Amino acid sequence: DPCQNGGHWTGIGCACPPNVEGTLCQFGASTINITAELGLSVVMLARVTNRNFSEDMGDTSSTTYRSFVDEFSRTMDRIYHNVSGYRGTQVLTLTRGSVVVNYKVLLHQPAGDASFDHRARQLLEAANAAAQPRNCSHSAGRCRVTHCRSGLGSPDWCFSSPELCRKYTPANFNRYYYPYRIQSSLLCVTNCTLNVPGSINCNSG
Repeated sequence: DPCQNGGHWTGIGCACPPNVEGTLCQFGASTINITAELGLSVVMLARVTNRNFSEDMGDTSSTTYRSFVDEFSRTMDRIYHNVSGYRGTQVLTLTRGSVVVNYKVLLHQPAGDASFDHRARQLLEAANAAAQPRNCSHSAGRCRVTHCRSGLGSPDWCFSSPELCRKYTPANFNRYYYPYRIQSSLLCVTNCTLNVPGSINCNSG
């Protein structure tokens, strides 16, 4: 079977998995739209400063991972409970740097005039107002979190993190992707993606 990256031979050619292309499934797609995957949600990044990352936090089936996610989710529920339409959080990845949590906040459809951008700002304000003064205590089930901001006055304060794309892009290529926002869509792109600032011509290899 000459097919690569999860492709399988059909007898006349390779059938490639989603977001993989090429005659032998040897390339990652140049652009991957993850807007639908995220749903009605806001992706955020938090640094939990009183905990250190351990290897088993990278294993979603481990007791350490599940315990940390439960604790983090309870903390976020307390912080966001007054945000309109809030319906919970979903942890996407845990990485080093005390513990960096890439997560999304799930929202109900907006009611009345509550815009998506307005609610995104509510989330950031609530996180930064509640998280900083708290005296963190692991036994009390609290995490000291610092949320990232872009400083650009945009609700998309965390869409610059490459961690966001690692969950949605082919495993063998995910280190090459980074998020790119265009109008109402969020894309995962590479330096070879056409019409993206800073892109290069990769046709020659």
